Amino acid sequence: MKSSSKVRLQIEGMSCAACVRRVENALNALAGVDQATVNFATGQATVDYAPEQVTDDQLRRQVEDLGYRVVELTSADPDRKAQVQIGIGAMTCAACVRRVENVLRAVPGVADAAVNLATARATVWHQPGQLDLKLIEQAVTDAGYEFRGRIDPRLAIDLDLLRSREQRDLLRRVLVGAVLSVLTMIGSMPHWFPFIARVPDRIMLPVLAILTTPAVFWVGSRFFSGALKATRHQTSDMNTLVALGAGSAYFYSLAITLLPSFFAASGAPPHVYFDGAAMIVTLVLLGRYLESRARGKTSQAIRRLMDLKPKTARVRRGDLDLDINVDEVLIGDRVIVRPGERIPTDGVVVSGTTSVDESMLTGESVPVFKEAAGKVFAGTINGTGAIQFEATRVGAETALAQIIRLVEEAQGSKAPIQRLADKVASVFVPIVLGIALITFLVWALAVPGGNFSRALINFVSVLIIACPCAMGLATPTAVMVGTGLGAESGILIKNGASLETAHRIDTVIFDKTGTLTEGRPRLTDLIPAEGWDEARLLSTVAAIESASEHPLAQAIVSAAAERGCTLSPVTDFEAVAGQGAKATVDGQPVLVGNLELMTREGVQVEHLAGAYQALATAGKTCICAAVGGRAVGLLGLTDQPRAGAREAVAELRGLGLELWMITGDKCQTAEAIGAQVGIERVLAEVLPEHKAEAVRSAQRQGRCVAMVGDGINDAPALAAADLGIAIGTGTDIAMEASDITLVRNDLRLVGAAIRLSALTLRVIRQNLFWAFFYNSVGIPVAAGVLYPWFGILLNPMVAAAAMALSSVSVVSNALRLKRLWAHSVARRAGP
Repeated sequence: MKSSSKVRLQIEGMSCAACVRRVENALNALAGVDQATVNFATGQATVDYAPEQVTDDQLRRQVEDLGYRVVELTSADPDRKAQVQIGIGAMTCAACVRRVENVLRAVPGVADAAVNLATARATVWHQPGQLDLKLIEQAVTDAGYEFRGRIDPRLAIDLDLLRSREQRDLLRRVLVGAVLSVLTMIGSMPHWFPFIARVPDRIMLPVLAILTTPAVFWVGSRFFSGALKATRHQTSDMNTLVALGAGSAYFYSLAITLLPSFFAASGAPPHVYFDGAAMIVTLVLLGRYLESRARGKTSQAIRRLMDLKPKTARVRRGDLDLDINVDEVLIGDRVIVRPGERIPTDGVVVSGTTSVDESMLTGESVPVFKEAAGKVFAGTINGTGAIQFEATRVGAETALAQIIRLVEEAQGSKAPIQRLADKVASVFVPIVLGIALITFLVWALAVPGGNFSRALINFVSVLIIACPCAMGLATPTAVMVGTGLGAESGILIKNGASLETAHRIDTVIFDKTGTLTEGRPRLTDLIPAEGWDEARLLSTVAAIESASEHPLAQAIVSAAAERGCTLSPVTDFEAVAGQGAKATVDGQPVLVGNLELMTREGVQVEHLAGAYQALATAGKTCICAAVGGRAVGLLGLTDQPRAGAREAVAELRGLGLELWMITGDKCQTAEAIGAQVGIERVLAEVLPEHKAEAVRSAQRQGRCVAMVGDGINDAPALAAADLGIAIGTGTDIAMEASDITLVRNDLRLVGAAIRLSALTLRVIRQNLFWAFFYNSVGIPVAAGVLYPWFGILLNPMVAAAAMALSSVSVVSNALRLKRLWAHSVARRAGP
């Protein structure tokens, strides 16, 4: 069976949708790559591949051969071995490399090791939480080499720093370009500035050429290098358009400057466009700078999640308390957390009590009390108590790391609607080049009164206004903002396709137990017989049930504790399989169980038959109690609807959705729960393996189905549904069968997810409209179609401004989703 891995490449140098297409095509062309998708907004490529056919280095080289730079390559596969890099000194040859690799592979917990002599580094793959760097150090030094410590890749490659550096470089070039553009514009407009008119052209034109040269070739160097890359790979992109447009204006103007007599003889007015060339480059680069800033804002959700993880942990090893890097914590380590500190990894409390703020994980603002055996999670904030806990999940296995991974995958994925934009962009540039060439020929040869100069202006204008930046940004920016908002609201969306599917849902199927209900029974009814009261009945039954571990027994004991009942000692306890239990309480024989047990023991229950039937009709589990051979009362228990379930159902019905409930429980119980929450279509006594068939049955009726379940028994149904929604506590969020995970046990988030999807898709459609609007309207105007009727022609500078505006408007509209969502949430919350 072929194995599969997934990696994520952070790529520098992509500038448009055509770059995305080029990188995707190159990666997908490699044998062994199953699928490669590139997200322009994040600058990331996610690659699913077979490691036995293609290596990480081959993926890196394939991208870098295109002229881009891979600044980081990380595993995106949660099942892949964890890895750590260490520095090693005193290696001199290939034999040293082999020796160190063999030594490292012999260390307990190490799965594999690779040593690079040139960089003096070793990469060690290991099982998460099972690598002790002290053993690594000892092994390396015992072999006669120098151990230089762990190398943190986050210190070597800071993506935020790279983005900041890129933005500073862009801003510097934009400012220089703006100054030079203004100077060339002043020099090109003597009729506006009389003092310029006194300077002869033989002096002014060379000065303008000198000013324009750095503005075009330094400020706009990325456009020309990008166009060269595209040409080498026999393709074209937006860099091609800008380079052709600005280059044509520059070299035409330079030719007029150097050979004025030639152009005067041809009858074409010797007008230069140095100002147009400089302004085109500057305005397009300004658009790039604004895009870069906006894209940085869309990834804030991931950065905020990463900031929750503490950098160090205090671990007790032997008699020593050590402050170590959090990535060096091992499974089984005893971790010490002082008041007010963030918890560094997931674990189970072994000593101490405290309250922990888990709002970052669950959204609940009330701190959760923790004592021995209580679970704690990385990134949550310890309250006023000091605790020690045993680490159970570390590194990429923690709940916080899995949340970050899900958000990254969602923000790096493509919605199906984006595929359309990518395909359009792939054929768009060649079409534009064709239109620009036709425009040039028509204006130069066919238009009465036309000339070379006017033809060149229109040629450049068409190229500039058609740049497809906005198309490439239309979908990914909105998906990033939408998934980020979802994560902040407790809705973890696995990918862009899930976000797009959610708004098309017309039928929602709920699992009952643990989804619509709390998943555990609660005591709801106490019906004592004549001569008994509720307190006496409950304390007697709870006394015998305290010796049992059955969920119903535990529910009764909990109810007795809540009401302050005193439990008498129990002797001669005996569990009766499938029926109940019997024991001696206060010297009297007591029976607790179902009707079968009472009948078997000869207990008469006719005087309680009416109450028993009423409880059964209400879908409740009924327990009989008998003391000394006489029935003394009934207890009713039920798995109660989850808080907010009825409100969630009402909201979904208000959205026009059809609601079903599916359960393996009995019809009476299922219908009772359905009535309480407001669901009329109830499918009861359905086995887990048949739930998926129920989903497919609904789909065969033409329905778009969302399945809401707890992600365990419901996994087949979640996978079969058009949209699987898993509800959980946020600790087991890697529910591979689901498309959306609700961090909080709040069913109202189902409606919120659908509303967020609808808002995001609305913004994506608006973005695509504006992207195509600018191009479809701008290109004909730039080509001069309106000139015969209205005398309207488009200056290249105006075209450049319009192109930049289209990109900025698309990104700004995506960021507007934050305001739309905040308004939607506030409106739902009410006054």
